[in-house]
Amino acid sequence: MVVQDIAYVELFTKDKSSTTEYFVSAMGFTQVADSVEVDRSSVLLRQGDVQVVVTTGRGTWKFRDEHGDGIADIAMTCDDVAATRDAALLAGAKPETSLRGDTVVSGFGDVVHTLIPAPRTAADRLPPGRTWVPLDGPQRPPGRVKSLDHIAVCLPGGSLTEYARFYQEGFGLDRFYSEYVSVGGQAMDSVVVRSATGGTTFTLVAPDPAKDAGQLDAFLERNGGPGVQHLAFLVDDIIPAVREFKQRGVDFLTTPDAYYDVLADRFPGLRGIVGELRDTQVLADRDEWGHLLQLFSRSPYERSTLFYELIQRHGSRGFGSSNIRALYEAVERERLTSR
Repeated sequence: MVVQDIAYVELFTKDKSSTTEYFVSAMGFTQVADSVEVDRSSVLLRQGDVQVVVTTGRGTWKFRDEHGDGIADIAMTCDDVAATRDAALLAGAKPETSLRGDTVVSGFGDVVHTLIPAPRTAADRLPPGRTWVPLDGPQRPPGRVKSLDHIAVCLPGGSLTEYARFYQEGFGLDRFYSEYVSVGGQAMDSVVVRSATGGTTFTLVAPDPAKDAGQLDAFLERNGGPGVQHLAFLVDDIIPAVREFKQRGVDFLTTPDAYYDVLADRFPGLRGIVGELRDTQVLADRDEWGHLLQLFSRSPYERSTLFYELIQRHGSRGFGSSNIRALYEAVERERLTSR
């Protein structure tokens, strides 16, 4: 009765064509199949082990009206779907209605979790309950993205402990990491929960309600409540990946030069590539197991909510704890300058 891996994430959007184009042209995903249902139309995108379903139609309007374009479903594979559903309901989840007959339970806000068995064949990777029509497009070389490293979830202040418990008791995830970051008069708290396989990892973040309102409060307001803040894609070599994505149209956050002025002293082993890191604005961090490199995009959506991360790991099992502050400050600058 435990969750194993992320099977797919489903993004509800007003404009399926432009959203699909962003994933395909800017981020290197491939269109795999189409599905047309009574009240919605979907396209399945794939790169590496990542599957993204982009969906539009009147069946999505309520979610989009409340939250704008964003992740509406995080589907997870389970060792025992029925037992996982029962455990999730006991932990506080609610059963959700599915016209396709899927097993669906509530997650956070209006985001749900479809629970499915682990796939036995490649064909089983297609999201169940829909009639998929394969797309015979041109063959593409392997993309930069290898897998979905983690999903960052923004929650209301004061709710972090309860949601961490919910995912531990309801889905069998383990509490892996926690961090509290204070920047000026603002602060955020985070807890990471992940499956034993490592294939499902949620970074739960929330503002400290005792501090001044900041970027997470702004996200919650724009998003109309809790939601997926970003998807983190694992890559093998982030520097050429960032350069390629920039050329294709992905807009990344910037980092002050002062960050790179001291980077060689913080990480002597990276001294030889500090220039490339500065040029691409890539961030670096380390833990007891190794180091990681990461960079965050700006949101390409109207409400400026959901965005993306590229992350490269060299042994590190963490999430860039020292970079949480750098990201927070970068997003805060972006928020203030866009007023």
